[in-house]
Amino acid sequence: MTAASIRDVAAHAGVSVGTVSNVLNHPGRVSPSATDRVTAAIRELGFIRNDAARQLRAGRSRTVGLIVLDVRNPFFTDLARGAEDQAAESGLSVILGNSDEDGERESTYLDLFEEQRVLGVLISPLGDVTERLVRLRDRGTRAVLVDRSGDDSPFSSVSVDDVAGGRMAVEHLLERGRSRIAFVGGPFGIRQVAERHRGAEAAAAAAGASLEVIGTDALSVLAGRAAGAAVLARTAEDRPDAVFAANDLLAMGVLQALTMNGSSEVRVPDDIALVGYDDIDFAAAAVVPLTSIRQPSGLIGQTAVEILLEEADDPGRTPRTVVFQPELVVRESTGGRSADAG
Repeated sequence: MTAASIRDVAAHAGVSVGTVSNVLNHPGRVSPSATDRVTAAIRELGFIRNDAARQLRAGRSRTVGLIVLDVRNPFFTDLARGAEDQAAESGLSVILGNSDEDGERESTYLDLFEEQRVLGVLISPLGDVTERLVRLRDRGTRAVLVDRSGDDSPFSSVSVDDVAGGRMAVEHLLERGRSRIAFVGGPFGIRQVAERHRGAEAAAAAAGASLEVIGTDALSVLAGRAAGAAVLARTAEDRPDAVFAANDLLAMGVLQALTMNGSSEVRVPDDIALVGYDDIDFAAAAVVPLTSIRQPSGLIGQTAVEILLEEADDPGRTPRTVVFQPELVVRESTGGRSADAG
């Protein structure tokens, strides 16, 4: 069965095509009786407007593309919610793409969003996508980096100072009397991982403490569990007395490996203190509530959409770099009283 067209609706309602168009786009211009006839015809024929074509004719899309590194990470879920709430206030919708830390998949989503003529793209990039985003901008699609500093980029960005966050995490562990600290994270090609490590390394060096790296191939609970198992396999003398994980999912995996091994050989925080990053909801609910570096995830998404709309209205606007400061949230995994207790 052929889909009903706007001409079919007009003929069924006994009005002009222009009247149907006004009912769909400018209902205040149409009399109540004509509006009722057109509405009834739409319902009876099952007419569905071709919104994509209408947007192309108008020259402005009502959708925003968002590409995140890992949709399983609650940090990105919260970021997407912030972007969606802000977009909705302007009558826009957000289409979510999950690169899953895969460069080819990231590129595919960029191609898709360009084909869909989205208003703009928000992206938490895996690596350097400057050249690709420049081509996108030259064809009329704006882009804003999220969870990534744009200091060395021609694009606006919204992020958190991850170097400061990494420094904050290690300084807290040092204040707790720890001196053999392990950084668990990777791949280092992800800038957030590299910058969190850089801050951690600077804090350890300033205090004369050691900082080893236990690399991971993903920022997941499973990767954290493998890193925790590797720590547990060492002798007591060879183990770190503290772990700073590059995100909370890794920290949760480390915690699982250390606390669910069937023995009481290693205790958190007595033997190994543990700090994560992001302060996702699960951090407070862990078997040992997790100390974490908090990011304003929802605010990052919200601010990115605000900037994207500003640039869509004024393409010549100078790019903005917005950097939020992280916050240390202390809980039992480093020997503190839970920040979420009454």
